[in-house]
Amino acid sequence: MAWTLVVPLKPLARAKSRLSEAAGDELRPGLALAFALDTVAAALSAGLVRGVTVVTDDPLAGRELSALGARILPDPPGSGLNAALAHAARAVREDRPGAAVAALNADLPALRPAELDQVLEVASGLSRAFLADAAGVGTTLLSAAPGTALAPAFGGASRARHRASGAREIELTGVDSVRRDVDTGEDLRAARALGVGPHTARRLGPVAASGQAQGPVPAPGARPAAPERACGGDSLPADRG
Repeated sequence: MAWTLVVPLKPLARAKSRLSEAAGDELRPGLALAFALDTVAAALSAGLVRGVTVVTDDPLAGRELSALGARILPDPPGSGLNAALAHAARAVREDRPGAAVAALNADLPALRPAELDQVLEVASGLSRAFLADAAGVGTTLLSAAPGTALAPAFGGASRARHRASGAREIELTGVDSVRRDVDTGEDLRAARALGVGPHTARRLGPVAASGQAQGPVPAPGARPAAPERACGGDSLPADRG
């Protein structure tokens, strides 16, 4: 089964507000964009992904993500995360009524294509399924097979809501990069330990050098600037700037 992923992204000026303490408000929007670029680049490299639709009203993010090969969809509902995802799922299925659709967080900078394929392979055998985040409270991926409504319930304790809605939980080990979303400086440190993509790696240079990143974000030189993220022979496409 080939999947179309829908990825929501707030306007960059409002994205990742909880990273302000670690990165500062000046650098935070750039990190949010870098996370999304690495997430989408990795997703497009996954063997089971047919395409990625990003829902955003941010013009800069739209241009950058479109250059990677993502479809950009405005967010006319303007009614929050779940309304944006439902809108995107409908738009995908207006073009291809039999599409398998999965919602994926935009803040997975360590995402590895092979691990995403493992999750989607399990999802292919279920009508509706979800993957919990690293904290075990939220959700990083929600899937809906052809003919099944996505019915997203992201935000806060979404793991419990998705389970209560009838979605099956995907219980896999070895897919840490798909679970590791980034909301805080501590999350960012954990993602960097997994090995972030090139866009995020470049952004972490000025973050660490700013002096605001002491503690949650490792200092320069702790890891290579653009660590290899190979997994089972897979690698990410070259950075397009």
